[in-house]
Amino acid sequence: MPEIEGSPGSSMHGVTGREPVLAFSVASPMVPTDTTAKFKLPVDSEHKAKVFKLFSLANPHMRTFHLSWLSFFTTFVSTFAAAPLVPIIRDNLNLTKSDIGNAGVASVSGSIFSRLVMGAVCDMLGPRYGCAFLIMLSAPTVFCMSFVENASGYIVVRFMIGFSLATFVSCQYWMSTMFNGKIIGLVNGTAAGWGNMGGGATQLLMPVLFEIIKKAGATPFTAWRIAFFIPGWLNVVMGILVLTLGQDLPDGNLGALQKKGDVTKDKFGKVLWYAVTNYRTWIFVLLYGYSMGVELTIDNVIAEYFYDRFDLKLHLAGIIAATFGMANILARPFGGFTSDFMAKRYGMRGRLWNLWLLQTAGGIFCLCLGLVNSLPLAVTFMILFSIGAQAACGATFGIIPFISRRSLGIISGMTGAGGNFGSGLTQLVFFANASFSTARGLSYMGIMIICCTLPVSLVHFPQWGSMFFPPSNDGVKGSEEHYYVSEWTEEEKLKGMHQGSLKFAENSRSERGGKVASVPTPPNVTPNHV
Repeated sequence: MPEIEGSPGSSMHGVTGREPVLAFSVASPMVPTDTTAKFKLPVDSEHKAKVFKLFSLANPHMRTFHLSWLSFFTTFVSTFAAAPLVPIIRDNLNLTKSDIGNAGVASVSGSIFSRLVMGAVCDMLGPRYGCAFLIMLSAPTVFCMSFVENASGYIVVRFMIGFSLATFVSCQYWMSTMFNGKIIGLVNGTAAGWGNMGGGATQLLMPVLFEIIKKAGATPFTAWRIAFFIPGWLNVVMGILVLTLGQDLPDGNLGALQKKGDVTKDKFGKVLWYAVTNYRTWIFVLLYGYSMGVELTIDNVIAEYFYDRFDLKLHLAGIIAATFGMANILARPFGGFTSDFMAKRYGMRGRLWNLWLLQTAGGIFCLCLGLVNSLPLAVTFMILFSIGAQAACGATFGIIPFISRRSLGIISGMTGAGGNFGSGLTQLVFFANASFSTARGLSYMGIMIICCTLPVSLVHFPQWGSMFFPPSNDGVKGSEEHYYVSEWTEEEKLKGMHQGSLKFAENSRSERGGKVASVPTPPNVTPNHV
C-alpha cells in the first residue's frame, strides 16, 4: 500500500515536502504517494511531483519547470521587442497608425496556427522537440527584423516572429505531465506567468539596449536594428538548452518510452476528435481570448499609449508599460494558487467561481483605464487590470488539465490559440482602426472582457458540478473514472490504453473539494486509499 506524503520512502531520498524552501505540497490521502519510484521529489501513481520547490533543480520535474518558463520568456521578449521601440521604428520606416496596428495584429496572429500545431506535436511527439525546434527555427526571423526597409516587411517579420509564442502550449502541457493536479494551478500559473513576464522585461530591455548602442556611436535608425540581435541569440541558446537538458515525461522521453512499450502510441484523429467534441474546450477558447488575449493586446499598445497621451519620454513610457508585463511574476501564479486553494475547499466549482471573479475584475479595471485622464490614476488602473487579467490566465490553466486526459495537448493548443485570436480580433477592431482613440478602445475592450467571461457559468463536469449546479447523482456516470475512461473505445480498453486515464481519474478525486458533497467512489474501481 502506497504511503501518504510525509512518510519517507525510496522515492523521496529523505524529502518530506515540508522543507522551508518555498515548497508547496499535496498532503492528502486522496493522492497517494508511489514509494516504489526513484525520484528526488515525492510522486503520485503517474509519477507526477506532489511537491513544487521553486528554487530546486531536481530532475526531471523542477528542471523541466525552469526550462519551460525560460523558453516561453525568451519568445515573449522576441515577439514584443519591437513594441517599446515603435516611436523610433515608425519614424525610420514611415509607419502609419494603421501599419502599427496591423503589425500588432500580425505579431499575435501567427501563433494562432502554430499553437494549434504545437498541441498536436505535444500529444504525438512530446513537448521537448516541439519547444526546442520552434524556438530555434524562429531565431532567423528575429534577426530579419534588423533588415526590414518598409511597412510591409515590418508587418511580415512580426507575423513570423509571433509563431514562437506557441511555446506557451508546450510550457503548459509539460507542467501538466510533471505535476499533480492538486498543485497544477500554482505550477502552471508560475511557469506561464514567469514566461509572460518577458513581455514586461522586453519593455525595459530594448530601450536600454537602444540607448547603449546609440551612445556607442550608432545613429538612432541603426541602433534599434542592432538591438534585435540580442533576442535572436537568446532564442538560439534557449533552444539548445531545452533540446539537451529537457525530458518529455517523468519516466523519460516520449519516443523512447513508446519504443519500450511503456507508453502507447495514440492516433491523432482520435485525440483531435475528443478535443473538438468537448464543448468545454470551446468555452475556454473564448475565455482565454479575453484574458491572455487582452494581455497580448496591451503588450503591443500600452507603451505608445502612455508616450502619446501623457507626453512622456520613451524610456519612462517603457518603464510604465513594463510594469504591466512584469506583474506576471506574482499575478499569474496568484491566479493559479487561488484556483488550487478554492479547489481544496470547494472543488472544481471553486475553481470556476475563482476564474469568473478574477477575469470580471480585470474587465472592470480595463474599462476604468480608458476613462481616466490622470497619469497616476491611469498607472493604478493599468496595474489592477494587469493583476486581474493575468491571474485569470493562471486560473484558466488550473482547470484546463481536467477537461480531458487523452487530448490535453490539443486542448491546451486550442485554448492558447484562442488567446491569440482574441488579441488579434481585439486589436483589429479597437486599435487598428483610426476612428477609435486608444483610450476608447481600452474601455470597449473592458466591456468585452466582462461579457465574454459569462459563459464560464455553462461549464459543468458531471463528477464535480458547475458554478450553479451540483454534480450528477449517478454513482457511475458521475464518477471521475467514467468521465476520463469514456474517451477510450472498448477495443482500446482491452489493449490497456486507458490505464493512464484511470490513474489520472484516481488522482483527480481531490477536485470534489473538502466542503462540497460529491458522488461516492463508484463500485468496482480502485478505492482512494490504495
